[in-house]
Amino acid sequence: MIDYRHATPADLPAIDALFRESFVATFGHLYSAENLAAFLGKFTPEAWTHEYAKPGNLFRLAEDGDGLVGYCAIGQVTLPIEPGPPAIELHQLYLAERGKGSGAAQSLMTWALETARTQDFARIVLSVFVDNHRAKRFYERYGFVDRGPYTFMVGDHADEDRLMSLTL
Repeated sequence: MIDYRHATPADLPAIDALFRESFVATFGHLYSAENLAAFLGKFTPEAWTHEYAKPGNLFRLAEDGDGLVGYCAIGQVTLPIEPGPPAIELHQLYLAERGKGSGAAQSLMTWALETARTQDFARIVLSVFVDNHRAKRFYERYGFVDRGPYTFMVGDHADEDRLMSLTL
C-alpha cells in the first residue's frame, strides 16, 4: 500500500537520497565519474532547503512500508519556454526501483496536474532526456507535446533533453 502526503523540511534528506539513487541508476552510466560527482555535488542540503522554500514550489511524497518510494516536485518555471499562458514546471518525478509499476508515478502526476489546475495555470512544462523513452512515453500518455531541444548539463557534459508541455 502506498500513502501520499506533502513533504516537510524533515523529508528533504530522504528526497535527496531517492533522487541520487534514481538518477544514478537511470543515467549514471552515461557520465564520467567527475561529471556525475560535479552534478550531484550541486544537490546539497542547503540547495534542497532553498528549493523547498521557494514560493510556489511544492513536493509530494509516495511512501510504502519501507519508506519513500517516489516524489514529485512542481513550481516556478526555470526552463526556457516560449511566452504564453501562465505555466508551472514539473521539476522532478522520481521513483525508487520498487515503486516502478506500482501506480505511484500516475498518482504523483495526477496530483501535479490537479494542483496546477487549481492554481489556475494554463500549462505545465518539463524537460526529459532524449533517450529516456519510458519517461517520454509516460508523459505523452498524459498529452504532453514535444516543444523542442533543451541542453541539460551534467558537469561539463551536455545532454540533449526535450522540452515538453501540456495545455491544461
